[in-house]
Amino acid sequence: MQLTLVVLAAGMGSRYGGLKQVDPMGPSGETVLDYSVHDAIRAGFDRVLFIIRRDFEAEFRAVVGARFAGRVQVDYVFQALDALPEGHVLPAGRTKPWGTGHAVWCAREALNGPFAVVNADDFYGAGSFERLATFLRAAGAAKAHPPEFAMVGFALANTLSEHGAVSRGVCAVGADGVLQGIEEHTGILATEVGVGSDKKYAPEVTVSMNCWGFTADFLPMLDARWRAFLAINGTAEKTEFYLPFAVNDLLTAGEVSVHVLPTADQWFGVTYREDKPRVQAAIAALVAAGAYPSPLNT
Repeated sequence: MQLTLVVLAAGMGSRYGGLKQVDPMGPSGETVLDYSVHDAIRAGFDRVLFIIRRDFEAEFRAVVGARFAGRVQVDYVFQALDALPEGHVLPAGRTKPWGTGHAVWCAREALNGPFAVVNADDFYGAGSFERLATFLRAAGAAKAHPPEFAMVGFALANTLSEHGAVSRGVCAVGADGVLQGIEEHTGILATEVGVGSDKKYAPEVTVSMNCWGFTADFLPMLDARWRAFLAINGTAEKTEFYLPFAVNDLLTAGEVSVHVLPTADQWFGVTYREDKPRVQAAIAALVAAGAYPSPLNT
């Protein structure tokens, strides 16, 4: 059974500035994405599908994709503003990307088996990919009805930035470990998370960091949700179709079951340029502890 890692790499990171997917973070110049692919290969993923934009295709292929040649099957699909279902046209004033749900929709014809979805610029930890691979092997063979998917759940305290507010999908999780719903919270500050009556969020609250596991059953469901979104928002200039929102709609409708795979791993991400030294230090510590070789050899 082939396991595909789908990497959302079409974003530029407006607050950070520049193509942060190719920004060196490791001791030997590795990108965050190098570590994700390394961890995915070790967990048993044998294909990587990058979702990118055509305007930086050459740079991405040369700086990122070439690193994995001969180690894993590498494919590309493109997210474009005018990639829409038949009968829909791009609004005249639309310049903003359609969102992560649209990105995965753009990859639908390149997927026919179990796959994980991650952000290109987020460090999820080896345990996240191990849990996803284990789940996907079982789910791909089970053919459950309703379909069963998975989400790696992080503790909110392990996903914050010291340099500004973040947005997080706060999850309601049942006692059985099944996701009940996701609610987007914006403007979360590190000072608001902790123990005490003066804190707004408990540190152990489960949040989604766009680390998902799906079977191919998800693709027609996503297509239906995307078309429903366009029926309402097809002329909007800024409204986005987010992957967690699509999953939440499916949960609300009772069409799927989503298992939360908890992890104690620290999430690292460069939301703001000032986050970069912290991420570099964290990765250097993992390398020093023997979690990764340096230079990285996927």
